[in-house]
Amino acid sequence: MAPQLAWIGLGNMGRNLVEKGNLDKPLILFNRTKARSEDLASKLGSSKTKVVDTINDAVKPSDIVFMCLGDDAAVNAAVDKMLEEDVKGKLIVDCSTVHPETTNALEKKITEKGGEFVGMPEVLPQDGPDNIPVFGAPAMADNGQLVCVTAGSKASCDKVVPYTTGVMGRTNIDYSGQPAGNATLMKVIGNTFILNMVSQLSEGHVLAEKSGLGVDNLHTFVSTMFPGPYTAYSQRMLAGDYYQREEPLFHIDLARKDARHAMSLAESSGAKESMKMLGLAQGRLDKVKSEIGDRGDIPSVYGVVRKESGLDFKNKD
Repeated sequence: MAPQLAWIGLGNMGRNLVEKGNLDKPLILFNRTKARSEDLASKLGSSKTKVVDTINDAVKPSDIVFMCLGDDAAVNAAVDKMLEEDVKGKLIVDCSTVHPETTNALEKKITEKGGEFVGMPEVLPQDGPDNIPVFGAPAMADNGQLVCVTAGSKASCDKVVPYTTGVMGRTNIDYSGQPAGNATLMKVIGNTFILNMVSQLSEGHVLAEKSGLGVDNLHTFVSTMFPGPYTAYSQRMLAGDYYQREEPLFHIDLARKDARHAMSLAESSGAKESMKMLGLAQGRLDKVKSEIGDRGDIPSVYGVVRKESGLDFKNKD
């Protein structure tokens, strides 16, 4: 008999569990803001989902519980609620982007109670916030194009793999048999590539504008040489999306959290002196927060770099 699944938190990957996971039971949905679960359920169909009021209501009848939450504190609070139930024989899968030490601590806490645990972030060109140890943007999550990363005991990871390639993601990077925190370690390091890329793109466009080459010419080069995330971020910058968007695709606070985790890892690993690019990107993220607050997005770094060179934060009137 197929297991009962639950999804706690953000919903894009949960959507793919329903649409592509061949589930024979309704997916149990819980979100702290119940209206978000109800909205997702209305799109997927009431026969394929069941919205519940509490985390406990999601965990108690479930065999596998996926969660995707915003930060370490939210994940820890959710797991504490889960452990109010008997989790023996249950598998908890964390898709959140948290510090690897948090992931390893969760693995220990849950397995000591007789449960199983897998860290499963996603890894891919990031243009938005499904904020999961998976790499990808919201649109990529919707289309099942994320790259999943699984770590934990092999037996536990084997239970999750059927829901990765072809369901929630396009492929899976398998770290089974390794500490669950290796998945989030991979995710945090991977996100430094995104943060540094956005700074590099911003600098290039500012130089192109101030030198007279023109940003359109540089964008042509970028889209030819670096199709994919470079091109997508370049387009968002030049279109002014980085300050016009009311709801950020990747909230600036989440980006700052990822940068803090990466710098913490660098310091504890003795690599802090080699992370100068990340330090620069981190400072620029902080300036985005000061400039436009909660509307800040990762590509909003472009506005900060513009101001560093004497240009207006906004590239359009």
